[in-house]
Amino acid sequence: MELLKKWSEQYIEAGCDEVGRGCLCGPVVAAAVIIDETFVQNLVDDSKKLTLKTRLYLDEYIKSNVKEYAVAELSPQYIDEHNILNASIHAMHLALDQLKVRPELILVDGNRFHPYPSIPHHCIVKGDEKLLSIAAASVLAKNYRDQLMIKLHEEFPQYGWSTNMGYATKMHRDALNEFGPTVHHRKSFRLDYTMNEV
Repeated sequence: MELLKKWSEQYIEAGCDEVGRGCLCGPVVAAAVIIDETFVQNLVDDSKKLTLKTRLYLDEYIKSNVKEYAVAELSPQYIDEHNILNASIHAMHLALDQLKVRPELILVDGNRFHPYPSIPHHCIVKGDEKLLSIAAASVLAKNYRDQLMIKLHEEFPQYGWSTNMGYATKMHRDALNEFGPTVHHRKSFRLDYTMNEV
């Protein structure tokens, strides 16, 4: 696997990524990570490509070895009120707000972002496959959200959230048809056989 790198050595850069945009329920979660100059970890990659064991190992490694990190979440109710794109971007802003070290450049996975006050940004499509700070952010965001969905599964086991993490699997859709939505479901999404927004 090719070792992921920083965007530039000239700036204090914060990589941002989110997880949960395509889910039928649960929050959207974002992370922001500032990589230390000495940070080297050749296992870091897009979180979707990593095994659970590797992600959990990296979660602890990243938190212990980066210069700064933060995680933020926004509820299904916020998503319903502001739409999933705006909620995803706002969650990244909230994560950035928590950083004690002020970045000089923001690197965002994807192609959409709202400007953050006084700090320039770059959007990078598939950035979690290309840049170390974004990939690290993707790992932290996914681990945080997955653990949250596993806890919510204990309250509503019929939807299978401990394995589908809120995505529109057949089990999840079948449970919605049988039991209806919970307080954790996004009412602005079609809660049946599709995962499209209304």
